[in-house]
Amino acid sequence: MIRRMLIIAAFLMVPVVFPASLALRAQEPQSPPDSQPAPTPTPPKPAGFAVPALENAQTDTGLQPDSAPLTGIQNPTLGTPELRHSYWVPGLQFSSNISSNGYGASTSKDWVANNYFIGNLSLLEAWSRSTLAVNYSGGGFVSTDSTQGGGAYHQLALVETIQLGRSQFQILDQFSYTPQSSFGFGGGTNLGIPGVGGSLGGTIPGLGGNYIPNQSVYGVGPFYSNTGALQLTYSVSPRGSITLSGSYGLQSFTQSGNFDTNSTAASVGYNYLLTRSDTIGVNYRFNSNQFPGLPQAYGSHTVSVAYGRKITGRVALRLFIGPQFTNYRVPLGGSSQNHGYSASANLTYSFQRGSLAVNYLHGLSGGSGVQVGSILDSVSASVSHSLGRVWTGGLNFGYSRNSPVGGTTATSLPVYTDWFTGANVSRPIGRDFNFALAYTATISNYGGTGCTGQGCNNSNTFSTITLNFQWHPRPFVLR
Repeated sequence: MIRRMLIIAAFLMVPVVFPASLALRAQEPQSPPDSQPAPTPTPPKPAGFAVPALENAQTDTGLQPDSAPLTGIQNPTLGTPELRHSYWVPGLQFSSNISSNGYGASTSKDWVANNYFIGNLSLLEAWSRSTLAVNYSGGGFVSTDSTQGGGAYHQLALVETIQLGRSQFQILDQFSYTPQSSFGFGGGTNLGIPGVGGSLGGTIPGLGGNYIPNQSVYGVGPFYSNTGALQLTYSVSPRGSITLSGSYGLQSFTQSGNFDTNSTAASVGYNYLLTRSDTIGVNYRFNSNQFPGLPQAYGSHTVSVAYGRKITGRVALRLFIGPQFTNYRVPLGGSSQNHGYSASANLTYSFQRGSLAVNYLHGLSGGSGVQVGSILDSVSASVSHSLGRVWTGGLNFGYSRNSPVGGTTATSLPVYTDWFTGANVSRPIGRDFNFALAYTATISNYGGTGCTGQGCNNSNTFSTITLNFQWHPRPFVLR
């Protein structure tokens, strides 16, 4: 127990090292490589993950079912590779982001390269009743743009799951410090996720978009983001369970002119298992968004119905929709409240030699640092497919629209619309190396009916080429 707490404390100290840091991209499982830790004659028995009402249908995939509750804070996954040993694995990574104009540049047509030098670490440890998974990447970058110079780079994802009879308790944390928006960052390569990647990186589902500070606008500069969460699921019957969760997230920007955000969320949900693969639920969620140094704040109440479908190794689907009622501390347009709806969808589907992932989110958001709160519409999709014996190719797409909460006329703020689309290829080189190449085009358009001035109706297009080289040794078995 002491060693476990020391491990968690060490990784949770990452945000503290940066005074400005204020407290998860989600990672999807991949087929286990040949470097899976070798079995020993007496492997420890991994902790159980599921409470009875959360088990789902399985196929013969070699994966353990994803036991995350439908009304919980984590996105669904296809499952996790079977844990035979506790282990940790370090790694090294070099990535180069070569962009036209560079984010924040005005008229320059020069290409700018940000070269990242990163150390990676993934740890997965199991006890009789609990598991701990940690993925961390940290280092820095140097830029060919003399005005930008260089800076730090950090990403962390952590989750401990404790199983006690009918109860499942989780401690989660996601932290990042990146030089630009995480929306499309990395172009689908491992630069966009913490840890060594692949199955050795462990499967740590990302936190749902309603529980983390949103950042989907380009050109805001470096920023810190951290979200810590607690979740308890209790099985009340063979088919029913109750989920309680709470999170606190912070987002802070290093450049002046952006709006920092403090976000609090709390929810309670009921999950009911219709069949081995289908679950329905109802959820109540409270969200609070505050902006340090500003009088405005928002509080929203959302009641949603939910549906989920999981077939291990094949499909993971979650759908939410319901009315959302929002109160303003400072009235907007003569009104101190408003109503709308909140909706989200997460789909991961595996097919022969490939997979598809789609995510959608609509509702009140923190404003991405450029608005004092916003109504967010965001959709992203990616597809990957094997291109022969060693190569894998992928396509990705994303769209986000941040509208002022009170409308463009009342707030004199523009609508921020951002797109990205791209393609990538990757392949292993031997047992321990991996190479990836990606191209991403991003389009930003900022304008609105009530927006006047130089910053309005501003449209920019950027092209980014990402080269990624990654190395890791064989895992070091803990027991």
